[in-house]
Amino acid sequence: GSKDGSIQEVNVSPCPTQPCPLHKGTSYSINVTFASKIESQGSKAKVYGEMLHVDIPFPIPEPDGCKSGIQCPIQKGHSYSYLNKLPVKSEYPSIKLIVKWELVDDQDEMLFCWKIPVQITS
Repeated sequence: GSKDGSIQEVNVSPCPTQPCPLHKGTSYSINVTFASKIESQGSKAKVYGEMLHVDIPFPIPEPDGCKSGIQCPIQKGHSYSYLNKLPVKSEYPSIKLIVKWELVDDQDEMLFCWKIPVQITS
């Protein structure tokens, strides 16, 4: 789904196995290296938990990609390292799901989109 960029590397830490065991009350580091195929003034992250083919928005503390390691404006042909945190709240249910992480440009087109299977546990 990465239309306006290409992912070079995705790193979720700590994630020793898949599905990633996500412990409630813990934050996980997200690091995505991608190359942009377009120019964009800004970028915005959208994160979802995918359950039974339904996307449930996952709130993240900083949706602005320009405050998450990306030097904006984004330039065509340049590589960027996107850094963020995925906080797992205590009130989340213990469930297996897919986390879908998107970064969109000014036109709401995808710079990148990736998915990872996770297991939320106490």
